[in-house]
Amino acid sequence: MNPLKLEVCFSPIQFPLFQTDDKIVVVVDILRATTVITTMFINGVNKVIPVKTIEEAKELKKTGLLVVAERDGQKLDFADFGNSPFYFTKEVVENKTLVYSTTNGTNALTLGLNSNKVIVGSFLNISSIVEYLNKSLTDVIILCAGWKDRFSLEDCLFAGALTKKLLEAGCFYTKCDSANASVDLWEKAQENLDAYLEKVAQKHRLQKLGLHNVIPYCFEHDKTNLIPYLCLEKDKLKENLPYLIV
Repeated sequence: MNPLKLEVCFSPIQFPLFQTDDKIVVVVDILRATTVITTMFINGVNKVIPVKTIEEAKELKKTGLLVVAERDGQKLDFADFGNSPFYFTKEVVENKTLVYSTTNGTNALTLGLNSNKVIVGSFLNISSIVEYLNKSLTDVIILCAGWKDRFSLEDCLFAGALTKKLLEAGCFYTKCDSANASVDLWEKAQENLDAYLEKVAQKHRLQKLGLHNVIPYCFEHDKTNLIPYLCLEKDKLKENLPYLIV
């Protein structure tokens, strides 16, 4: 079997530069969207509908759905929940459908609708993603959600960790500078991850908002083998909306 191609895209604004039609896109927003989504499914959520805009979230709330919405890390006034993984316990989300809108992650999730498949990546499910991608026989792009279309160090670290595992398994190759750079950063960060995370701007944004307790959780490895992925269906508004299931 010929090795599969692996690339890393550091920002959603760069994503149109990639050929994506036949690739699996792994979307990552470690602090916090993809970690939160994975946690929701760990605790039994039925479906998550990611929407880009506040207006879309408000319209879906009118249909009776629960809404998770934040901008710049803060819960919006009409939302039922803010964006901490600790809000979404089994008692809260089991068998529920949630609408989800965030500053960065939900935009990234909807960019790959024309690709082979879009999956949700986090440290919580990283080994299961490696196993899934090694069996996929499909080229891969790791898409970092970033911060308002800018480079995000924590997403790059995940991209490096995932790239390193995939290259070591032998099914993938890369000639992508972003992939190689992300591996280099991950290998450096691994030497003392807690100290390295002091460089992460989003960590300090969350600390100012009193959300510092979510940061260690977002870097925990292999809490689940679930891999959320993106689908389409007709919703009550008669529009095609993407939604996440496992």
